[in-house]
Amino acid sequence: MKILVINSGSSSLKYQLIDMETESVLAKGNCERIGIDNSNFIYKTPAKTIEKLIDMPNHDVAVSIVLKTLTDSEVGVISSMSEIDGVGHRVVASGEAFKQPSLVTPENMVKMEEIKDLAPLHNPAAIVGVKACLAQMPNTPMVLVFDTGFHFTMPDYAYMYAIDYSHYEKYKIRRYGAHGTSHKFVAQEAAKYLQKDIESLNIITCHLGNGSSITAVKGGKCIDTSMGFTPLAGVAMGTRSGDIDYAAAEYIARKEGMDVSQMLNYLNKRSGMLGVSGVSSDFRDLDEAAKEGNYRADLALNIFAYGTKKYIGAYAAALNGVDCIVFTAGVGENDPGTRSRILANMEYLGVKLDEYKNTHCVRGAISEIQADDSAVKILVIPTNEELVIARETMVVANLA
Repeated sequence: MKILVINSGSSSLKYQLIDMETESVLAKGNCERIGIDNSNFIYKTPAKTIEKLIDMPNHDVAVSIVLKTLTDSEVGVISSMSEIDGVGHRVVASGEAFKQPSLVTPENMVKMEEIKDLAPLHNPAAIVGVKACLAQMPNTPMVLVFDTGFHFTMPDYAYMYAIDYSHYEKYKIRRYGAHGTSHKFVAQEAAKYLQKDIESLNIITCHLGNGSSITAVKGGKCIDTSMGFTPLAGVAMGTRSGDIDYAAAEYIARKEGMDVSQMLNYLNKRSGMLGVSGVSSDFRDLDEAAKEGNYRADLALNIFAYGTKKYIGAYAAALNGVDCIVFTAGVGENDPGTRSRILANMEYLGVKLDEYKNTHCVRGAISEIQADDSAVKILVIPTNEELVIARETMVVANLA
């Protein structure tokens, strides 16, 4: 049984072909700069890596190239497209239209069009990716898997905003969260690693990267998460402001002559680590600049660490204690300096980091980084959102 996982961006398309019998990746890659000059195609198998410039004017062409390469007689990993039993599509935002993974049907594609404005950078691209795959594989079952899905177990007092209730009823304005497939995966992996029933555990999962979110997981279910109606809320991120006093945003907009759309662009693309540091949105660049004495780069890193620390503390309270803290995603898995900043001075919560373990994690493997006398386990776990999407696709498409 083989599942193709597609993650479509506005000018990109990431893919993985997974053998579900072994849950191993047969091939993966990326189509970059779709519709832009110098489009780049990347294809990787355990035996070979191919990277080449190839014209990809749209997603239809990109999908066609992916499928042609997967079935190529020399470099392909399958003999024909008939070996692809299902396709799972990553979708960022579901609104309340979809509370669980759903089959791609004409009716559901109409719903997708209706909610595309909930994630204007991501959802329209997902729709394009689905249509491109349907054009190439019209008879292959396809499933929509939503980043928000894991968070629908939040209680109403956690997901509701204190606004006129009629606006929730009319427009479904509420907290939805994001990165749900990642939070779900690493929470389950943590329970497996600790050899404990997940229903007995209180876990705080920290998906930290250019986009970051923190989630409180009680008994395997999300009870709160830091992102909100959109991925703009929560901790400061690469280019997103995170939580901010809305009056401050209005004040800047008025002073700078910005309308609502321009202000949202400012908060999403010109703020966060980039806005504070003036250096970069990339944490590696900020680390280097901070080591060289750049005050603003160091300040940006401290803002990020302090914001994450506060969410961990808040969720420890919401969970009535924490058994395990998990770090995942690009920064969470690979930046020991940021982990150290976040976890400093948290002994009151029973959280104690071992700096040697923290700096000697084995890349790509689960690592314990707590001190021997820490009351709370601290794990670094590589995320695997694609595998979660593939598993969900198997279930929803009745392929399991």
